[in-house]
Amino acid sequence: MFSIGDFAALGRVSVRMLRHYDAIGLLTPAKTDPATGYRYYQADQLRRLNRIIALKDLGLTLEKVAAILDDKVGVEQLHGMLRLRRAQLEVQLSADTARVISIEARLRMIEEEGYMSTEDVVLKQIAPARVAELSALAASYDAEDIGPVIGPLYNEMWRRLGVTGVRPSGAPIAYYEPDPGAGGDGQAVRVHAAVEVASDTSAAHGLDLLDLPRIESAATIVHRGPMDEAFRSMQILARWIDDNGYKPAGYAREVCLQFDPQNPANWVHEFQLEVTRA
Repeated sequence: MFSIGDFAALGRVSVRMLRHYDAIGLLTPAKTDPATGYRYYQADQLRRLNRIIALKDLGLTLEKVAAILDDKVGVEQLHGMLRLRRAQLEVQLSADTARVISIEARLRMIEEEGYMSTEDVVLKQIAPARVAELSALAASYDAEDIGPVIGPLYNEMWRRLGVTGVRPSGAPIAYYEPDPGAGGDGQAVRVHAAVEVASDTSAAHGLDLLDLPRIESAATIVHRGPMDEAFRSMQILARWIDDNGYKPAGYAREVCLQFDPQNPANWVHEFQLEVTRA
């Protein structure tokens, strides 16, 4: 028979782990000295220990390992356990691969430009939202065309919300989409000035009510300062999307997190752009 120290060495596990396996009934010593409490193991118990280690390496919990070793799990159930574990590992592998790509992109930026940008892009899920909104056309996506349109839209929206008594429940959200039906040179943009309202809001006089869908994967960046400088943050966002193996899958949303009517330098917006793997 082997002492617990020798058996641990043979099995390439710690003595503490063997004591834990004993405590939970997963691997009980062949003999325990009643006087000293010393544990002793037989050689053929190494087979059970090896199975425990192999099943643990698959990522199964000790509870599931015990059920398998004690023949409490049928073939179909075991098959299901392993399929679930495979799916979990595939998700983890995908996430780790994305991290590697992100690290490589940052390394390239440091090598090319000599520094790492302090404007970080974060990939996140965006919850669905019910919004009240007004919309109008702008000649193009250029800031000089968007600004004169979106400002009056928000002013009018606040006025109508005040008249109807509907109170915002979240931040203002602006979003844009091309409007090919507007004619001209095809650059016309439909500008949407929206604000989140309570999910049970069913009427807001003179305003459109709609539900913005969930975005499962959005590349986001926080922009500080006036919106006529937004192109700088959008350039960082676009580069991140390209460097990290994504492609845009929708139109950008702008969420106003802080607004100072006296000083645009204090404005804070989050830009959100739906993306998918390229």
